Amino acid sequence: MSEPIKTDVLIIGAGPVGLFAVFELGLLDMKTHLVDILDKVGGQCAELYPEKPIYDIPALPKVSAQGLVDALLEQIKPFGATFHLNEMIEKIERIGEPLFRITTDTGKLFEAKVVVIAAGGGSFQPKRPPIPGIEAHEAQSVHYAVRQMEKFRGQKILIVGGGDSALDWTLNLAPVAGHLTLLHRRQEFRAAPDSVNKMLALVDAGKIDLVLGQVTGLEGEGGKLSAVNVKRNDNSSVHIVCDAMLPFFGLTMKLGPVANWGIKLAGELIAVDTEKFETSMPGIFAIGDINTYPGKLKLILSGFHEAALMAQKAHRYVYPDKKLTFQYTTSSTSLQKKLGVK
Repeated sequence: MSEPIKTDVLIIGAGPVGLFAVFELGLLDMKTHLVDILDKVGGQCAELYPEKPIYDIPALPKVSAQGLVDALLEQIKPFGATFHLNEMIEKIERIGEPLFRITTDTGKLFEAKVVVIAAGGGSFQPKRPPIPGIEAHEAQSVHYAVRQMEKFRGQKILIVGGGDSALDWTLNLAPVAGHLTLLHRRQEFRAAPDSVNKMLALVDAGKIDLVLGQVTGLEGEGGKLSAVNVKRNDNSSVHIVCDAMLPFFGLTMKLGPVANWGIKLAGELIAVDTEKFETSMPGIFAIGDINTYPGKLKLILSGFHEAALMAQKAHRYVYPDKKLTFQYTTSSTSLQKKLGVK
């Protein structure tokens, strides 16, 4: 068994909310390590839609998901957080008051006075459409996420779905694709009305095609698609030539080992209070999409707010004998020194 890595706070999840928690904890002199099951920092923003624009981050009218992650990484540079990627937390044990021993699936050990769960909705996995033989084309010509739009430049693209992801990528990839077809099983869409209207305008202008129906089969060899067979809603069949298919059937969320940590759950989420976002286990907090409480909104900005209040209580565990005085970064010279701006 390896020697434990000791830190004030261990953050589980390196998405935007976990990253901002580093900032809030760092302002209060708490050192952090972050563990994430992905091979990169940024959570869903980096893994699922790095180039997708986000419009509801305060003071940023528009920012790409990866751009937001990059800005957060720049913001937390002064605090020297350490990242442990491709690791999944399997076990959390209380060994002191306050002190936890945390074990990953590779046997890495941590000891921390505070644990912050910022793991989004847990482990996200795209829903695979029930299409025979789809597995053989995955990662080559069937993609469940868009990480580089340039990869699709000039290609014949088929997007399948009727939610926000399907419509967002239809709008974003239309100028890039050689030809784009959107396939949905019915006339009604679950996406934002503005996105639907923009999509229909592209259809009316002849810039993309819209087909109502369902995929019945794939054609192609060696993992490369050549065409998709579709049964339309009027029971006729159509043969859609394509180089790439992007099915957006939603994501499944799995809590995984979190469900075995003895923390009170509310369905597939972690129940917390709204004063400090602490779980039923003192010293363990949950912030971001993985938690729930009355009035909860699953927004990144909500997670930022939760991180700020969490840090105030975490300070009491890390420095039980130290009085915490609230300060503003705009006027506190000590905080400005920590940020390297004084």
